[in-house]
Amino acid sequence: MRPWADAPLTAGKEAVSTPSADTKAIMTTPILQVRDLHKSYGRGPNRFDALKGVSFDVFEGESLAIVGKSGSGKSTLMHLLALLDQPTQGSILLGGQETSTLRGAALNRTRNKTFGFVFQQFFLTANASVLDNVVLPMKIAGVGRGERNRRGRAALAELELDAKAKSKAVSLSGGQKQRAVIARALVNNPRVIFADEPTGNLDTATGAVVEDILFTLNRTQGITLIVVTHDEDLAARCDRRIYVRDGLIVNRVADDEELAA
Repeated sequence: MRPWADAPLTAGKEAVSTPSADTKAIMTTPILQVRDLHKSYGRGPNRFDALKGVSFDVFEGESLAIVGKSGSGKSTLMHLLALLDQPTQGSILLGGQETSTLRGAALNRTRNKTFGFVFQQFFLTANASVLDNVVLPMKIAGVGRGERNRRGRAALAELELDAKAKSKAVSLSGGQKQRAVIARALVNNPRVIFADEPTGNLDTATGAVVEDILFTLNRTQGITLIVVTHDEDLAARCDRRIYVRDGLIVNRVADDEELAA
């Protein structure tokens, strides 16, 4: 198990502004390699090209923002990176291995053990307990009840939600729900966390706390963080930014000039 549960997860922005030496050392190794990625929906005159040939690397331990307006293709790109969908053309390598060969149980196992997800919509089962929601990825992975409850409670404790373990998810505030979602994302010890507009449903103060938790995990534990957002302030906290418009990666300066025109 990763040692994340031994580190405080509520560091302020100053504490997470600079990558650690260990993080810098692993940030030269790609965990995801994207090559000429295309994604189309429909056929003939109804065909829509959501991605039109995207190539880049995501490095182990970095924080990366994928930035774009609604309809730019950024969410489609995230779904492909997370192996939630298949590209029409192109390839994605995970740890140097081609992912197109993964099918069925092997695909589900790889996705469940490698990735954690934090979405704008919380996707919590309202009438289930907070603990039951948090341990769901481990239940899917076949972890025994005792072990998954231990790890689930440890994650909730680190996120200051241990007192809510037996409460129904519906009773939580917005900030508490997002912290529960982060706990759920962590329990299988992922190498990558995908955060899709993670503060979109939160007020400014609560959103800042959630951001700090995510960046603390990235900087201190070396978990690769991929943030999908249109929020420039959130994107600016990442090590690197990729801008997507009309299904293509664009130059930021040129994009700004066109938007201003």
